[in-house]
Amino acid sequence: MISFVKRAALDVEKYDSCIENSIQSRIYAFSWYLDIVADHWDVLVLNDYEAVMPLPWKKKFGLKYITQPYFCQQLGIFSKEEISEEIQRQFIRKIPLKFLKVSLALNSHNLLIGQQIKKNLSVKLNKNYESICKNYSKGRKHAIKVAEKNQLMVAETSIQSLIDIQKKFYQYEFSEEKLQKLSIQLLHQQKGAILGIFKDEVLLGGALFVFSTKRIVYLFSAFTELGRELQVASFLLNFMLTKNENSQLIFDFEGGNILNMGKFYRSFGAEEEIYALVTRTLV
Repeated sequence: MISFVKRAALDVEKYDSCIENSIQSRIYAFSWYLDIVADHWDVLVLNDYEAVMPLPWKKKFGLKYITQPYFCQQLGIFSKEEISEEIQRQFIRKIPLKFLKVSLALNSHNLLIGQQIKKNLSVKLNKNYESICKNYSKGRKHAIKVAEKNQLMVAETSIQSLIDIQKKFYQYEFSEEKLQKLSIQLLHQQKGAILGIFKDEVLLGGALFVFSTKRIVYLFSAFTELGRELQVASFLLNFMLTKNENSQLIFDFEGGNILNMGKFYRSFGAEEEIYALVTRTLV
């Protein structure tokens, strides 16, 4: 039986255990993560937390609607064992009708139940660096060599420094407050690292990387104009792939739908995974 459970009534220990041990495990779905990035969230639960489906939602003009939070690429259904197509469809049908609009990204292990297909790109790190690097494009190998000649240094930096660069050189929207709270919690739990690239002690950009039992997620990044000229992003991503060679981790670029970004990530030998976006409108 699939039940609707409000966040306040959730058995957090059982819920997080399901996320941790699920086939589809993603750090985005843990209770502490959703508490930060989602305005509100409730859960659909199969039996005694055999499978769960978090439902992040917002309220506008008194109307409730389900929407994907920032910094939360894939959610969907998480199960300790394989579940049938019918059970997955039951989860979708069980989304309460009080949510007048639904726009929710499932994860790449769920069935492609949905009106829209999205792309993500990732690299398996279960081989040595030489084998990983063989899959780089010629252009990416050249960019990394150019960067290496610029005497760049990798060091920890602050999330605020990257936010400042993002606000100056980029246009896209995001929740600064939630990113700050999330980075604090990730660092506290030793599940994140904020790395900057410096030249002559000047910060040229960097990224927030998130670590889970199965994945390294390239969650947030920002680079200055000079940083882009000096191929800083290539340098940093190559550094992370090198550092985590011969592991069972997957490096998750957390992107692929924007043409130019997808081309950039593919140049690292990234493979495509697809996931579905479930949508519904009752108004």
